[in-house]
Amino acid sequence: MPVMTPKEFIDINRERFIDELFTILRIPSVSAQSQHKPDMQRCAESLAASLVAAGADHAEVYPTNGNPVVFGEKITDRNAPTILVYGHYDVMPTDPRGEWNTDPFEPVIKDGRIWARGADDDKGQLFMHVKAFEAMCATNSLNCNVKFMLEGEEEIGSTHLYGFCEEYKEMLAADIILVSDTSMIGADVPSITCGLRGLTYMEVEVTGPNRDLHSGHYGGGVANPANVLSRLVASLIDENGHITIPHFYDDVRVFSDEERRDFNSAPFSIEEYKHSLDIGDVEGEAGFTTMERTGIRPSLDVNGIWSGYIGEGAKTVIPSRASAKISMRLVPNQDFSTIARLFEEHFRAIAPASVKVDVKFLHGGAPYVSPTDMPAYKAAEKAIEDVLGKRPLPYYSGGSIPIISGFEKILGIKSVLMGFGLEEDAIHSPNESFGVERFFKGIEAITLFYKYYTESRQ
Repeated sequence: MPVMTPKEFIDINRERFIDELFTILRIPSVSAQSQHKPDMQRCAESLAASLVAAGADHAEVYPTNGNPVVFGEKITDRNAPTILVYGHYDVMPTDPRGEWNTDPFEPVIKDGRIWARGADDDKGQLFMHVKAFEAMCATNSLNCNVKFMLEGEEEIGSTHLYGFCEEYKEMLAADIILVSDTSMIGADVPSITCGLRGLTYMEVEVTGPNRDLHSGHYGGGVANPANVLSRLVASLIDENGHITIPHFYDDVRVFSDEERRDFNSAPFSIEEYKHSLDIGDVEGEAGFTTMERTGIRPSLDVNGIWSGYIGEGAKTVIPSRASAKISMRLVPNQDFSTIARLFEEHFRAIAPASVKVDVKFLHGGAPYVSPTDMPAYKAAEKAIEDVLGKRPLPYYSGGSIPIISGFEKILGIKSVLMGFGLEEDAIHSPNESFGVERFFKGIEAITLFYKYYTESRQ
């Protein structure tokens, strides 16, 4: 009787795989909100059980000072290559809740897509690895060692995973780290992320009077923190889209004209980009294309800003405080801690004496570059080409996964970023989704990555 292939196993278990993914998606594992702490534990325990059911020798939930880390492994041969799979089970908050067309934690399939928070980022993509592992175990086609490290704090900076890696460095030893937490250029343009921007995330608070004041009695006589904060934030970027913080660009890597031409050779339609976002025009740093602005140039954005009265009707007050959360995406050679220091020094320096300023560094991480000539990249390239029918392009993503550079620093292991998401999946936004066929194509491609990577090491 012929031996079943991993693809055949995947095909006959499609319905079960979706049902099991939905079980994970229903758990509201929102790491940014403390009320979901029990859900983080529940999700970790569910994933550990899934790994054992898939064929792991064992899987455990490791407590940290934050959310738990799931570790599981299957050792087939101590002399064989070892692949360490990284993913995260925490998800972004669902705000604004009213903009969702479906319940974010009650997944549904509609129009060929799975609609739910975490459908793509990163539960759906993480679960591809669990099911690919199961398919290989079930068909006796796993010819290397596999370890899983699944965390619950990626969306808030992976704060406690750095210490976990330091403490369990020997347990986590591997030849390559495999990650699916990234996207491709387009459904018909396969790509592999070979670069990630770094991140510095800050929070600022501007305080004026010791209480909210009547805007008639005091308006024009004292500083309004909301007005001041708006003015300070606006000054951080000039009319040419250039960040005004002194020395911010000192370490930015300057790409050659040839490198820029190669970077811009990837298919990209500015009209389709604007149409998909329903915007009249793009905006950014002068002298650079949209692809460059979001891939190889740094940026600064307000992620949230609040102050005063925002309820129904009118309340004429000068607010006592105004706050904002600000992120800066960084490129190779920029250090996130240096940028945090430069930001704080500048923000304090430009604040007027009429207000007090508090600046907090929330989290950050270094940029990461994945060499395109390493065996793991070549294996991912071949696997994706086999499944999607086109050779994937190397792609510099504008996003950040801060812990990836941490892995290289602490564990001494490179990562290959083999993601299957698309821009249309709307990660971090209302109505997040993930294509059903992308999910299954991803599972298939991951099984081929194992095959090709292991063969390259023999």
